[in-house]
Amino acid sequence: MKPLTITSRLEVYESIDEIPQDVQDLMQKAIDVREHAYAPYSRFKVGAAILLENEEVVVGSNQENASYPSGLCAERTAIYAAGAKFPNSRILKIAITAKSLRHKVVSPVPPCGACRQAMVEYEVKQEDAIELYFMGETGKVVKAESIKDLLPLVFDNSCL
Repeated sequence: MKPLTITSRLEVYESIDEIPQDVQDLMQKAIDVREHAYAPYSRFKVGAAILLENEEVVVGSNQENASYPSGLCAERTAIYAAGAKFPNSRILKIAITAKSLRHKVVSPVPPCGACRQAMVEYEVKQEDAIELYFMGETGKVVKAESIKDLLPLVFDNSCL
């Protein structure tokens, strides 16, 4: 037996005011689109904004459905739209924010496992890291230099 140690390095900022201005602008786009989330069941709204190498910003919000598995998270809504509209443009940064209509979300909300898998697929495809920033409604912002910091044991095409 040989032990395997996995470590991830994340940066935690006390507030949105501490992150670089370009990321603040990207996060503001995520905050704005978060309000367009269709979340009548969970009452949990999420917004995502993606900055592409061609300087385009693609946004997405979660879209629920009475048949729960049919809905889609904000992150996948945005990343699939970016992949469809700009298939040859690298993804540089993703900003994610979440808000509950039941209580104030003050802790950073990371992407779910399915969204991590979808995002890492694009990171592997472009052979370059994607910066990820995530927060709640207010409060701290977490930065990951790569999606692989949140999903270190990647299931990708090399596994097939």
